[in-house]
Amino acid sequence: MTSSNEQEALQATRDIADVAAVEIITTASVHLMSAAAVKVGLADDPEAQTDLDEARKLITALAGLITAAAPDISDMHARSLRDGLRSLQLAFREASAIPDPIGQGPGEKFTGPVN
Repeated sequence: MTSSNEQEALQATRDIADVAAVEIITTASVHLMSAAAVKVGLADDPEAQTDLDEARKLITALAGLITAAAPDISDMHARSLRDGLRSLQLAFREASAIPDPIGQGPGEKFTGPVN
């Protein structure tokens, strides 16, 4: 007899097996974008929520994921993810008291210079 937790784990495994890779990649990207937007100061309470060090990490991770996945997901998905990433990179530059040199901002080692 299996416990309730084991049954839930088995169901979750079956559920994730039915999800297409592009959906998982897109969902992970949206979560990274949302978190980065909050940390860059684009949320309800920028005074309390802005943390550019954390935003840099999230944007760089997002850039790596999108760059790596782009050849394997449709152009429609990759384009919208790249647009969101670029917006975050620009928002980061705007929020920085001393902006990074062009090409050295978060994620730019993956995307190239953003200005």
